[in-house]
Amino acid sequence: MNLRAAIVCAAICAASGAWAQSGSEGVFTIHNDTESNVLTGFYTNDGSGWSSNWLSEDLDPGTAASAEFTAETGSCEQTFQAGWLGDDGSEVMDEPHSIDICEASNVYLGDNEISFD
Repeated sequence: MNLRAAIVCAAICAASGAWAQSGSEGVFTIHNDTESNVLTGFYTNDGSGWSSNWLSEDLDPGTAASAEFTAETGSCEQTFQAGWLGDDGSEVMDEPHSIDICEASNVYLGDNEISFD
């Protein structure tokens, strides 16, 4: 399966505010590394409140979405939270996690584990 969702950062960067030196070449990738869970949402918070959903479409297991960050200023320290498709069709939220967006180029969302590099 090819990439199903592309994240457009213009609105997100404005909402969550970071990214002058984000990841490699200003590109950040979200990977759904689960066996069978559908990623329905990815949200960030730089301390000023949660962003809207970064994903334009759901991410099936084994797929990824990329973002290109264009803002010139903002905080490297972010909190993110993932939402997953529940059995009843609702979005089930993970616990929030901290990330240094200036150091990470990838977020790997796995079954019961989250990592980034």
